[in-house]
Amino acid sequence: MDPNELMLTAARAFAVYVFMLVVIRALGKRTVGNFSAFDLLVALMLGEMVDEIIYGDVLFLQGVVAIVAIAGLSYADSWLAYFGHGFDRALEGTPTIVIRNGEFERSGMREERMNEAEIFAHLREEGIHDMREVHLAVVETDGSVSVLKHDWAEPAQKADVLKDEERERKKIVGDEDHIPPSKRTDSRNALNAA
Repeated sequence: MDPNELMLTAARAFAVYVFMLVVIRALGKRTVGNFSAFDLLVALMLGEMVDEIIYGDVLFLQGVVAIVAIAGLSYADSWLAYFGHGFDRALEGTPTIVIRNGEFERSGMREERMNEAEIFAHLREEGIHDMREVHLAVVETDGSVSVLKHDWAEPAQKADVLKDEERERKKIVGDEDHIPPSKRTDSRNALNAA
């Protein structure tokens, strides 16, 4: 097989990867379900490539080159997202707040194209009857919705009523009742907000 043809196959795989990534990101987080955009894209492209190889639509070597190119791009994407420097936001997106302090966050709902009924459904899945209990509801980068309750709405923990559990909690968190900023899951940093 001609090396130029193999390079062209790798280049086509790269171009399709980039194009599909843009399309998937434009469609929004909820389009990909509980996958990241990369996971979905890699699964789609690898599945299609394997199909082409199995049915003989492309030569085996061409298919292998395309699969290696796709895997290499996925590997590079994951490292770029890991190192941050804005790549993680550009490649994977950022979480979007849809409820803040028991009230709908209309700008986030518009961004995610979610209506109130969809948000209520997610709250019911979390066992929440009263949205005023919600400190934050966030659409994560994989399309799932995370719900953080206000402290007063949280159920009691064993450490609140059992002395042994209270001592164990103090060993881990100390005597402080507040959560350090680096450990908060609802901080601006944790939400990747600029």
